Amino acid sequence: MIALSILHVGEETALDLAEHFGSLEAIEKADSAEILTVKNIGDVVAQSVHDFFRDEHNQKFLAKFKKAGIEVARTARRKPGKLTGKSFVFTGELDAMSRDAAKAAVRALGADASETVSQNTSFVVAGASPGSKYAKAQKLGITILNEKDFLKMIG
Repeated sequence: MIALSILHVGEETALDLAEHFGSLEAIEKADSAEILTVKNIGDVVAQSVHDFFRDEHNQKFLAKFKKAGIEVARTARRKPGKLTGKSFVFTGELDAMSRDAAKAAVRALGADASETVSQNTSFVVAGASPGSKYAKAQKLGITILNEKDFLKMIG
């Protein structure tokens, strides 16, 4: 989904859509109201996704993919885990794993991974040389974990 460059759809939103609908075809058929039922999606994003799949140019583009035999893999629904309901943001350089691996680890345990710090963020994991996300987390009073504590948490 993120590779389609749908306005307002980033990595986490793309994952939420994929997990909710299971296939690109199901998302294509959904109306705005159905898209709005996906967790973490509001009116603006729902309308953007709906409009993307109704646009004639985009329909032709997707038809070319299908004609070429390119299939979008089905996505399994995220299973609840010990971190369900939590949201993580990563900043700075991690030693033990890449950010993508860290995001995958928290998702496997039921949590969300985000690129932006907000009031909804549960934890910010700070590696070496953290940036503005660290400062924003401090300002908002969000729990900041170092890499060692994060690794303990995910077990």
